[in-house]
Amino acid sequence: MTTVKYSLDQFSSDMEGLISGKPDQQKLFDTGSSWLEKLIQDPNAIPEQYRSPVGKGSRPNHGSYALYQGDSGLLVTAVVWGPGDHASPHDHGTWGMIGVMDNALTETRFRRVDDRTKEGFATLEKDRTSQFKPGEITLLIPEVDEIHQMDNFTGRPTVEIHVYGDDLRGLNRSRYNLETGEITPFATDKYDNC
Repeated sequence: MTTVKYSLDQFSSDMEGLISGKPDQQKLFDTGSSWLEKLIQDPNAIPEQYRSPVGKGSRPNHGSYALYQGDSGLLVTAVVWGPGDHASPHDHGTWGMIGVMDNALTETRFRRVDDRTKEGFATLEKDRTSQFKPGEITLLIPEVDEIHQMDNFTGRPTVEIHVYGDDLRGLNRSRYNLETGEITPFATDKYDNC
C-alpha cells in the first residue's frame, strides 16, 4: 500500500478555502499553483483508473475525468492525452491551472490580434510553444492568455490535472480554426466517468 503525501481531498479543501477568501488573481495562482505542484508530485494521489485513456467511444486515445466539483464552482479533472492526441486551439471561459503529472505535453499558445468586430471570426497569432514535463504548471487567464492547442508528440500517455474556476460542462467556449479564422462555439457536455 502506498502512502499519498498530499491528497486530492486535501488539495480540494485547500483550494475551496482559498477561493472562499476571494483572493486576487495573483494570490489565487501563486498559492493554488504551489498546492497543485505538491499534488502532481505523486501520481498515486489520483486513482489509477483516471490515469489511462478511456479506450472506447469517439476519443478512445483520450480520457477526461471529473475528480472534484465544489459549490464554489471549483472543478478538478484528470486529463489523459494518449500518444498522438491533439486538441485544436480553444479557450476556456474561466481561470485555470494545468499541471503535468506524468510524461510530457506540448502546449502552443495564441494571441487574438483582430479587433473582434467580425462576429464568428478571429485572427490568431502564435505566441509561444512550450513542452511541459512532470511537476510543471501552465496557467489560463480568461480573455488575456487562455487560447491554446495541446499535443502529445510522445509514444505514451500524458496525465495532467486540470483545475478550473467553473465547471466546463455547459460553459460557452470557442474553438478557433487557424486556416479560415472561423470560431466554432462549443461546450463540454460530460466527462468520461460521469
